[in-house]
Amino acid sequence: MAYYTLKDKAFNSIPFLRKAWVDLVEAYLIEANWYHKGYKPSLEEYINNAWITVGGIPVLSHLFFRLTNSIHEEAAESVHKYHDIVRASCTITRLADDMGTSLAEVERGDVPKSVQCYMNENNASEEEARKHVRSLIKQTWKTMNKEMIDPPFSTCFVEVCANLARMAQLIYQKESDGFGMQHSYVNKQLRRLLFEPYE
Repeated sequence: MAYYTLKDKAFNSIPFLRKAWVDLVEAYLIEANWYHKGYKPSLEEYINNAWITVGGIPVLSHLFFRLTNSIHEEAAESVHKYHDIVRASCTITRLADDMGTSLAEVERGDVPKSVQCYMNENNASEEEARKHVRSLIKQTWKTMNKEMIDPPFSTCFVEVCANLARMAQLIYQKESDGFGMQHSYVNKQLRRLLFEPYE
């Protein structure tokens, strides 16, 4: 990837791609530390780390260099200082993922997710926590839409960021795991679309 970016676009992307992967691994280590200490983070503390652990940053970083025709140092730095568009996209992806997978992941022994963090922090019911997380997703979309009006990036890259968040909301719709569960709502919908005759 970096070779083609250098060859085709005369831009050395290695420091930026390395930063994306290092930040992801460091965020994973924070979660591992929480797990091993039995630490329950606040919702804010969790989100400040979890928007990275969802894995969107390396994906968006690689796509930025692949899809941007004329790469400017300022735009590359803005992506890798995690411009609000990038952060919002990853935050929506994380929160949507948590809505669909949090119970199964916690049962498997993972760290508390956004739903559980809100419940622990506010002594709230699961439904209250889910309602709050839905409102956070809505607020984050508003932030992202505002930032998309005059972005420092190509339109193509901005659409990729928006589509990552859209894809997450599709996969985890109806608050189920359309990615990891064989008989989820999303899998049923895709099966109907692709394999069953239209009536």
